[in-house]
Amino acid sequence: MAKHTVFESRYAIGPNETKSLDTKGLRENFLIETVFAPNKIHFVYTHYDRYMAGGAMPVDGRLQLETIDDLLKEPYFLSRRELGVINVGGDGKVEVDGTVYEIGHKEALYVGKGIKEVFFSSNDAANPAKFYLNSTPAHHSYPTKRVTKAEANKIELGAAETANHRVINQMLLHKVLDTCQLQMGMTELQPGSVWNTMPSHTHDRRMEVYFYFDLPEDQAVSHFMGPIDETRHIWMKNEQAIISPPWSIHSGAGTSNYTFIWGMAGENLDYDDMDKCAITDLK
Repeated sequence: MAKHTVFESRYAIGPNETKSLDTKGLRENFLIETVFAPNKIHFVYTHYDRYMAGGAMPVDGRLQLETIDDLLKEPYFLSRRELGVINVGGDGKVEVDGTVYEIGHKEALYVGKGIKEVFFSSNDAANPAKFYLNSTPAHHSYPTKRVTKAEANKIELGAAETANHRVINQMLLHKVLDTCQLQMGMTELQPGSVWNTMPSHTHDRRMEVYFYFDLPEDQAVSHFMGPIDETRHIWMKNEQAIISPPWSIHSGAGTSNYTFIWGMAGENLDYDDMDKCAITDLK
């Protein structure tokens, strides 16, 4: 494994085990505190649907997406996986088996199973790209495709009166392109709005990872998780991610507006497959 790759593996736990966790235990199991570091690729491998979430931040030269022997036991990273990339930093490039894709701020790239070489680079070392990465097991190879924010399927929800006016940008989704099981998109909260994914829901057929960014460094998001009748919270900073099990709600409220990237995997690709919960039923 390359020296620039840092990873950890986390086992899946259920709602009964989660009840016994204190704040430290909750954070160790679900919070991904470090996503980006200069000239590093960070990954967390979770056993919820064997999802991988992390980030690549190239500053000096290129970073190669190399296999992780201890986890994947494959000759290259995408031997049996697909990859979603969303750039939350400066403009950069992703080279996929020799083809170079220019990926600007808040633009996405889907990379299908079977690709052997992927390299990340920044156009300007003073304003490096920050490639947020999600990866899931894949059984079929679909074409690599770049998706701009303008090409995303957009859904406007909420209202200023309920502090949850937001625009959902569905980027790596079946309405836009073909994937095996990975789905990714970006939700932007409008000024004055702080609540996301409210009313809450679960989807037992899929797990999810949230990545929060565009949050001022002196502000925070309180992310709510757990079963509908026994919720917990985890305080999060800018550019941190959190794992959401299929049995858990995934909502948040910030001390400022922000943007978050959602990524999902499981047996159902229907975005609207949700078990919804009334706000007044939360406990």
